[in-house]
Order: sequence, then C-alpha cells, then structure tokens
Amino acid sequence: MMRRGFQVAARLGHHRAFLRAPRLLPRLNPASAFGSTTDTLVARFCQEKKDVKDFALPNASWCPDMLSTYQEFLEKTKASTWIKLPSFKSNRDHIQGFKLPLGLTVTSDKNDWRNFTRCIQVEGQGYEYVIFFHPAEKKAICLFQPGPYLEGPPGFAHGGSLAAMMDETFSKIAYLAGEGLFTLNLNIKFKKLIPLGSLAVLNVEVEKIEDQKIYISCVAQSRDEQTVYAKSSAVFLQLKLEEEPSQ
Repeated sequence: MMRRGFQVAARLGHHRAFLRAPRLLPRLNPASAFGSTTDTLVARFCQEKKDVKDFALPNASWCPDMLSTYQEFLEKTKASTWIKLPSFKSNRDHIQGFKLPLGLTVTSDKNDWRNFTRCIQVEGQGYEYVIFFHPAEKKAICLFQPGPYLEGPPGFAHGGSLAAMMDETFSKIAYLAGEGLFTLNLNIKFKKLIPLGSLAVLNVEVEKIEDQKIYISCVAQSRDEQTVYAKSSAVFLQLKLEEEPSQ
C-alpha cells in the first residue's frame, strides 16, 4: 500500500485535475473543503450490509483479553461517543457506489478482491482485529490478535504483520477523519515482540490535517499499558472519492 501511495502521489503531480484542485490552507476546515463531514463519511463507511460478512466480530479464537476489551468498548458505543467499524472482505464493500479518483481503477473479477489483513480466512490463524473510532476526537483503538500464520521469531508476531495492521488502521481513520486515501509515509520504531495469540492495543490519533495531508500517530502496547510494542506515524494524501456513474 505504501508503494501504491508513492505511485499515486507521483501520478498526481502530473495530472491536470490535481493541478486544478484547490490547495487547503492550514486553517481551512478540510471536511467542508472536500464536501464530506466526518458523520457523512462514517455513515457511508459503516452501512449495515446483511449480505456481507463483518469480520470484526468475536469468534472462538479470541483470547480473554481480546473479548473483554471488545466488550468494554462495545459498551462505550451505547453512549454514541465511540463507533465500532465493520470490517468487510474488501474495501469495495465499504465504499459501494464510489470509486477511486483520477481513473485509478483496474480490471479484475470482483470476487478475487480481499483486504490484505483479511486474506487468511481461517479464524484465529492470521489477523484478528476490530477497530473502534471516536469521531469527535478523531482517535481510534484497534484490538489486534496475531495468529500463528503471522509468526516471525518463534512464538512471536512478525514485525511486518504489525506494520500492516498499523497501516490498515491508519487508512481507515485517515479516510473517516478527512478523506485520506493513500499512504504517503509510514515510520515505525519497534520496541518489543508481540506473543502470538495475545492482544496488542493500537492507540491511534489524528495529529493534524493540513495542506491536503493527514498526519496520524500510533502507540501499540499491551492491555495493561506496561509494555510498548511499537510507535509509529504516518502521512496520508487527502483525495475525494468519485461517485460511480448511475447505470
């Protein structure tokens, strides 16, 4: 995804449509500038779909810490301060009726598409995670339980799996916070290894939105906050999704 972001950024630098786009000043509200409020983006992204499976629901593989923390944040959603984000097989399911801007499309059988962090279909073997988002404060919590297929050092998660999980969480929050679509930069400092099958809590915050860029940070740690696994930051490019032409 990072390489794709750089390719897109390079392409945008030469695209006439991008050159005609208004520059966002630091004090300008990016949501109004792009025509979508956070509430609108959340409503679009979190639509209920009876015919599409939500993978961000508890299953038998979840460890006790994962389950109890999930229930804790699920209770917070009742106060309308936090929102549980659904996680479908493909981002196409999240943004039905819209497409990537500037003709960034590819041709393929749609049944082949699957998010990287949802590519392992056996429960508990790969990425088990759920993201909760706080729209007003533009922050998020991702509960991540790495399975045995994500092993790096024996018994521990591969560092790349945590990097992918951070980037996936960043991408969802960047979009909901201000239509951030592509990773321009991702920096990670690893500190401790995550035991396979255990819970890592990713605390994500939007630091600022300016100049058509969204700046985000993350601290991944144990549930009791005594162990920090990694710290990271990212920059996302702000672009508005285009509506699909009506049939």
